[in-house]
Amino acid sequence: MKQLPPQSEEINPLNGTNPAASSWLYTYACHEDERELCALELRLLLGEHPGRRHVESRLQVAPERSPFLHERLAVQLEAETLEELEEKVGVFPFDLDGATFKIRYLDADQTETYEGKRALERRIGARIEGKADMKRPDRLYGLAYSKGRWVFGACAAGESVWLKHSSKPRQYSTALSTRVARAVVNIAAPRIEGLKLVDPCCGIGTVLIEALSMGIEAEGFDLNPLAVSGARENLKHFGFPEEAVHPADMRQLEGRYDVLILDLPYNLCSVLPEEELLDMLRSARRLAPKAIILTIEDILPAFGKSGWTLKEACSIYKGRFSRQLLIAE
Repeated sequence: MKQLPPQSEEINPLNGTNPAASSWLYTYACHEDERELCALELRLLLGEHPGRRHVESRLQVAPERSPFLHERLAVQLEAETLEELEEKVGVFPFDLDGATFKIRYLDADQTETYEGKRALERRIGARIEGKADMKRPDRLYGLAYSKGRWVFGACAAGESVWLKHSSKPRQYSTALSTRVARAVVNIAAPRIEGLKLVDPCCGIGTVLIEALSMGIEAEGFDLNPLAVSGARENLKHFGFPEEAVHPADMRQLEGRYDVLILDLPYNLCSVLPEEELLDMLRSARRLAPKAIILTIEDILPAFGKSGWTLKEACSIYKGRFSRQLLIAE
């Protein structure tokens, strides 16, 4: 099975003798219509409210986890001034041992022009004894200005894993985009160790693929045999076990999971009957103590009847079309 390493993977470490990071600085970007979703995902994933361009956190997360994260800088050196940082870099035990390096300036609380970034990178890089390589360095280091001081350390660039999952052999017009599905999984399971996730209306497996790619133990079900067939084909295409998807009506499911993701079926020309909606919500309540529910309708009146309590919510936009994401416990 192809799986990404979970949160604690070290990418581009300095070496075993160097000081550990005191925190991690993450850069991110999102479209305007994704701002609510991005803010919620990053806050739950990193435990901090995101700033305009970056988040600084005590939590170490592989940048591939989020569709919004770009880079992760391990804060190993801090200084009030750039001159002080230069001095610290100059005496830092890099121990490159022949490895090449590159410095990357990250926009955080202070942004720079292209020329300004290159000048700062050269200034700091000049204090490192070793060979710089701008194209294919063995080690990547980051430089940024955050929370009133300069920071420096090992840098990891994220890979758009979710983008590769867009090329599914089987597609469905109303399915979530892989970008949104990945963020939804992170909201559902910001900590993945030992967690079991279920998608009881999995469709063609968009959410399931993102969960499995993060190393989450996940299982999917769907009432439609054509959807099950499509999901299995998509799972197989990306190297995941077809057995993760089963044909079943969620209202008949047994078992217990840690978290559930339910993208309620919808039709722009009709409304889900109230009794059917209640049956689905009650079934979800029976299966897991926490649920992420996606809907285009106002279903809050049904929450109290089904036993759920709304904890948080955000809107997900796509042009004029919008979904509500509800965190229920």
